[in-house]
This record gives sequence, C-alpha cells and structure tokens, in this order.
Amino acid sequence: MLDLEVVPERSLGNEQWEFALGMPLAQAISILQKHCRIIKNVQVLYSEQTPLSHDLILNLTQDGIKLLFDATNQRLKVIEVYDLSKVKLKYCGVHFNSQAIAPTIEQIDQSFGATHPGVYNAAEQLFHLNFRGLSFSFQLDSWNEAPKYEPNFAMGLASLQIPHGAMVKRMHIYTGNNLQETRAPVMPLACFLGNIYAECVDVLRDRAGPLGLKLRLLTAACGPGVMTDAKVRSIERSIYFGDSCQDVLGALGSPHKVFYKSEDKMKIHSPSPHKQVPSKCNDYFFNYFTLGVDILFDSTSHLVKKFWDQIQELLGHPMEKPVVLHRSSSANNTNPFGSTFCFGLDGSVCVSVPSNVLDTVLCRMFTITFLSGYNHLKLRIIV
Repeated sequence: MLDLEVVPERSLGNEQWEFALGMPLAQAISILQKHCRIIKNVQVLYSEQTPLSHDLILNLTQDGIKLLFDATNQRLKVIEVYDLSKVKLKYCGVHFNSQAIAPTIEQIDQSFGATHPGVYNAAEQLFHLNFRGLSFSFQLDSWNEAPKYEPNFAMGLASLQIPHGAMVKRMHIYTGNNLQETRAPVMPLACFLGNIYAECVDVLRDRAGPLGLKLRLLTAACGPGVMTDAKVRSIERSIYFGDSCQDVLGALGSPHKVFYKSEDKMKIHSPSPHKQVPSKCNDYFFNYFTLGVDILFDSTSHLVKKFWDQIQELLGHPMEKPVVLHRSSSANNTNPFGSTFCFGLDGSVCVSVPSNVLDTVLCRMFTITFLSGYNHLKLRIIV
C-alpha cells in the first residue's frame, strides 16, 4: 500500500517520487515505468471520438488514484483519490487516512482545520468540503439520517449538518478554488530536471518555401547551488536546412537520443528514383523529446534534411487520393500503426495513422511534410 503526502494545490507523492500539478504526461509515465514493481495495473483512459474534448487519464487501479491530464497541453490538471481504502495519506507528515485511521469528517476537520461552508450536490448525493486546491467528497446515501440542508445560511452560502462519522469517498488535488474551473498550471520548476522545453515553434519560410524552424525555449536552473527563487527563462533559437550537427548542438544542446534509419519506403515517390544509388550509410535523427522535435541529418554530408514538430491545425484539403504506406514487412514487425495514408496538400504531405491504436501509443499522430526542393520539413501533430 502506497504511503503518500498530500500537498494542496501542488502534488501527491513520497520521498522517492511525486506527481506534481503541471507535470508533463511523459514525465508521469516515466515515474510509473521506473516504479512498475510497486505501482501496477495502470489504465489509460481517453475519448476516441473527441480526444481533445476530454481529459487524458492515467488510472492507477491498484492504488485507487486517477491522474487527469489536459488533452491539449498534456500537463497534469487534477489528482483524484477515488478509493481511500487502497492508499495511506498524510498531511504535514501526519496521517489522516490509513488502516488504523478512518477519514471521517471529524478527522478531516482535525487535520486540515476550518474551511468555508460545504456544498451539497443533490443529483450526486455528495457533500463537498472545499479548501484551496483540495476538496473532499462525502457520500450521503449510506447515512441513516437524512441530511439537514439549510440553503439560506450565511448570506446565501449553503450549509449542511453532517452526521458524526461520515466517511470521505473521494479527494481531489487541483489549482485554485474551484475544481470545475481548474486548469493545468504552468510546469513547476521541479519538473524541468535540467531539460529545455519548447513553448512555441514557428516555421521560417520565404516565397520559395520553408527555410527552417524558430523555437522559443523554456529553461530553468537546477542543481545543488540553485537559489530557491530561481525563475523560468525564455530564449529563442533558430535552425535551418543545411545546418551542420555542430550548428544544431550549439543551438539546442545534446539530443535525448540518436536514431539511425534502416530504410526509406517513400523514396519511390521522389523524382527519378531509379537514379538513386543505395547509400552505404544510414541517415540519422536527433530526437529532442522535450521539444517535440526530431531532426534528420544526411548520412554523407551530416547536414539537416528534415524537421518534425507538434502543431494543432490541419492545412487544407487533399489534392488527390492518398498514397498508402505499410511497414509490416519492415525489420520492426511489432509496429502498432499498420497502414498509414500520405495525403498530398498544397506544398505539403500529411501522413495520418488510425485512431484505434491510441491505447497502444497513448496518442494519435498526424505528420505534415513541407516540400522544399529536395529537402523536407516534417511536422507531427499529437492529438
């Protein structure tokens, strides 16, 4: 059973790890992977029909915890503990919920002190006791005595006389005073961990086509000598087609991973494919996961050939029927995407994958490729 510290309006965690509001989805998944022997049976919940209209949820079924992420920016918005019998909880180092301590209304009042009058939801038969960044829900249908509801108490604020021994059914941690209107906060300093994140990525182009990318980056100092009042800094960097490895490293730093291509099944659609001579070397990507950008380098010249980036809008209607790209015969026979469709747009190519593989890869991706002579600028939309 997990033993966790509750920090209102901030986090839920222990000395080894912490789920912090504003944390990126990938960082939460990394925590779950690292502690997979302790945190088991994690479900991914999402809306297949309208993925951007509903939160993306990581459900820790063994521990009775849900992590709700904003579907657009993929940052942690709400932490919900929906089964308090599966977890130990403490506040300021003192337990208010454990096998020996029941989370009654008296215990909550003793641990957290006075609060505003509670709110009764007749439809849900739930009484909500709210603090800033923290709320507790009490189930009423199990009470022997009907609750005494006073709708005109204290200048219009509703109050409810709660019977002794009423138990907490759910607990929520969020930002602000209203759970229904809360939003995912900006990423906290503790989540940067020395990484740089992209706040905005713009395509640089002229009349001839795309030239490169301009990135507005966010960074925060880290390390044992960092002042407690350290702030997030914003910097701008630009990279262009034809940049060398050294140029990209100087602008963006070391990549998180380098990936070498094994084949290119789209080259048959390039001009005069019969003139292409098989290369003895493989092109390779610099993967910048926290920026959402992959940069492809030519294996011979070691110059930039292609970018990726996350964008959120479609670029128009296809000009003709799509080209079907199927990778089942590749060396990687476990590819979950299956067939993909390459749609020709005005000066670009859009590559889409089926949405029914979302539960496998956690996201649905569209890839936009801008054509610039013999170069390509590929942008990936994660929705």
